Amino acid sequence: MTLRNSTEVTEFFLLGFGVQHEFQYFLFTVFLVIYGTSMMGNIGMILIKTESRLQTPMYFFLQHLAFVDICFTSAVTPKMLQNFIIENKSISFKGCVIQLLVYTTFVTGDCYLLATMAADRSVAIYNPLRYPIIMSRRVCIQLVAGSYIMGSINASVHTGFMFSLVFCKGNTINHFFCDIPPVLALSCSDTDINILLILVFVGFNLTSTVLAIIISYMFILAAILKISSNAGKKKAFSTCASHLTAVTIFYGTLSYMYLQSYLHNSQENRKVASVFYGIVIPMLNPLIYSLRNKEVKEALKIIIVIFLQLLSCV
Repeated sequence: MTLRNSTEVTEFFLLGFGVQHEFQYFLFTVFLVIYGTSMMGNIGMILIKTESRLQTPMYFFLQHLAFVDICFTSAVTPKMLQNFIIENKSISFKGCVIQLLVYTTFVTGDCYLLATMAADRSVAIYNPLRYPIIMSRRVCIQLVAGSYIMGSINASVHTGFMFSLVFCKGNTINHFFCDIPPVLALSCSDTDINILLILVFVGFNLTSTVLAIIISYMFILAAILKISSNAGKKKAFSTCASHLTAVTIFYGTLSYMYLQSYLHNSQENRKVASVFYGIVIPMLNPLIYSLRNKEVKEALKIIIVIFLQLLSCV
């Protein structure tokens, strides 16, 4: 779709959180620390591929989850940080398009990667003897590629339909980034098709991935119940605990944001939900997986030591 309204609106203004000027510097510091922690943690998760012990499908998916987290939090956080310390909180029309496209692509990809990781754990626990055959390198690459493709399709549809609208209700977005609901609120065109697309695509993405996760954990639970020793059951549960924690946090806030808050809650509540799953969760994921995984912790320690040695040589 062509961006036929670009002559009417050339830029948007991000309202942000609407807090007092003095408090903005405090928020800038808090979110800068969160973003820095997120970047270091996720980069570390990507670099664990250098460890030969971690050359398994589980860590392959974990590396891509870290990459996706970096991409979608970087789509919104730097601009938000900039707006805390400058007066001009504008974003160009094309910049808004790109921000929404990148953000939506990788948030959707995150959903499918989490579902893929659940399936991987299911095969590993339910059918361990055939695990290397079922989860071959080729299959892993196809699953990751499918996650990115689904994210790209979802983002392209929403972005294309939304920015083909005419915006005549001002150009101030009541949010800290270009998200779908607050941008739609500025349009004087008929947005029924856009709302329908949100319900259909978000509903499908959430339902299909959550269903895949539930089915995977049903197989995992069935396999665990067959284990006779308590130590074996505990070990099996521990391999899934990190993933289950990440899934609960991510899907809980994402569902609240797009399925409940769109109709029933205030824009301020949606901002809080967006902060949590768009900025905080990418920081939590590396902590969740590293704190509950001995191999990851050891690999990250090695990476930190190597990094410090390199710094000492500079």
